[in-house]
Amino acid sequence: MAVQNPFFGKREPESPLMRTSAQPLPGGTSMGASAATGQAAPASTQAKPGRTDNGGSKLTVGPNIKLKGVEITDCDTLVVEGTVEATMDSRVIQIAKEGAFHGTAQIDVAEIHGLFDGTLTVREKLVIHSGGKVSGKIRYGKVVIEEGGQLTGEISAGNALAA
Repeated sequence: MAVQNPFFGKREPESPLMRTSAQPLPGGTSMGASAATGQAAPASTQAKPGRTDNGGSKLTVGPNIKLKGVEITDCDTLVVEGTVEATMDSRVIQIAKEGAFHGTAQIDVAEIHGLFDGTLTVREKLVIHSGGKVSGKIRYGKVVIEEGGQLTGEISAGNALAA
C-alpha cells in the first residue's frame, strides 16, 4: 500500500511502522497494538511548529534556514536561529546570536541576541543582550540593554499598548 506524500504529491511506499494492528505484516503476522499506533516518528525539520512548555505554540526557524515573505500568526513563541523576513503578531520572539529578523513585529516580550531590523512594537519588555542589535522604528514598554547591546533608529519609550 502506498502513502500520499503531502509535500510534492508523490506517493511513497508505506513503512511497516505506519501499519495498524489490524493490518498484517508480510508473511501473515500482525503487529501488537502497542507497537503499531498508526503513527510514524516525526522527521526532524529545521523550521517546525511545536508546543512550548506552557502549552502555547512555538515555531523554530533553525540555523541556515531562510523564511521570507510570510505573515506569522497564531504563534505564541518564535525562535529565530536563521533568517526571517516577515510580518508577525505574537507573544514572544527570541532571536539567537546567529539569527536575524527583518520586517514588522508586534510582540509582548522580545529577547534579542542577534539582529532585528524593521518596525518593532514590544508591548511589555524588550531585552537586548550583549551582541544584540535592534534598529528601525522601535516602540517598547520597558527595555533592558546589556553592555554591548545596540539600539538605534526611531525610538519611543512608554506605553507601547497605545500603538
